[in-house]
Amino acid sequence: MTDRTIAQSPNSDLDAEALEWFARYSDAPDAAYSDAAFRNWLAGHPDHETAFSRWQADWRQLDALPQSGVERLRLQLKKDQADSAKTSRASERKSSRWSALIPQAALSAVVMALVIGSGYMAWDHWQQQPLFAHIYQTERGQQLSVQLPDGSRLRLDTATRVEVSLYRQRREVKLPQGQAVFEVQKDAARPFDVVAGNIKVTVVGTRFSVRNTAGNPVQVAVEEGKVRVSPCGSAPESAAVLLTAGQQVIAGADGHAGPVGAIATAGIAPWRDGRITLENVPLSEALAEFERYAPTHMVVRDTTVGALRLSGTFDPQKLAHFRYALPKVLPVRLKVNGDLTEIVARH
Repeated sequence: MTDRTIAQSPNSDLDAEALEWFARYSDAPDAAYSDAAFRNWLAGHPDHETAFSRWQADWRQLDALPQSGVERLRLQLKKDQADSAKTSRASERKSSRWSALIPQAALSAVVMALVIGSGYMAWDHWQQQPLFAHIYQTERGQQLSVQLPDGSRLRLDTATRVEVSLYRQRREVKLPQGQAVFEVQKDAARPFDVVAGNIKVTVVGTRFSVRNTAGNPVQVAVEEGKVRVSPCGSAPESAAVLLTAGQQVIAGADGHAGPVGAIATAGIAPWRDGRITLENVPLSEALAEFERYAPTHMVVRDTTVGALRLSGTFDPQKLAHFRYALPKVLPVRLKVNGDLTEIVARH
């Protein structure tokens, strides 16, 4: 800011007087010169115009703020001055000695600190506002492709919700449920974070998938480029895991990643091609995966049957193929009861 040496001189009250005039005409400082009282004040001392000009120069340095921030500061300055005047009158009625304990130089310094501090807070608030914010969501059985303003592309699977926020210095997507493929536009100045469960995936430019479905750990798989997987919060650097193309990891409930493994032969997201790939998963989990796409009207009540392991690739929209294959690959049979089919052990 500008030099405030006047506030330390014997005429430091001139600075406070100049501030009062500036606050009165902060919307249009040049208009003050048409006020006869203001011109008389200027003529009363050679330092008056210098003090007033100094306040104008201080204010111009806040012009980098958005217009809304500047207007808020102007209004706040006027309010502070009005509140200060009321407080001063009340203090004078209580005890005149307080006016001797608060020199005008200190008052000027305090008000200026408020203006500068308010300017910083307004600037910081402005910086924290997203340039773009939107929520994308798919229903059961629906998929959605989205292109973001920064050029990144998202592919949402069924029953998925993402919350996108693009800021001036960073990009963030929250994935509270479902799974999605991210094709991130490279921008070294603005990292791209995906937050799912208790993990954060940070990239600059790459293509990867994140899965965060109820009852299952978060899974991250990389098709192209590199991603950094770390627990949310203030975890040590050693807790982060770097994944490259062809690798995947599953994170625990605490956000810490397990061992790095190779992605399945079906790729990071076979659902993009309308397929469900099951690799040695319990039958109960296989049914839950089908249920994400459409009602199956199938249940398994026997925990032993539900624990049977199943592998294969299926079309979730063609449940009849799954029903046909199930008794052929597992020791089970289908017990039909009206609209509901129970999967039971074959004896």
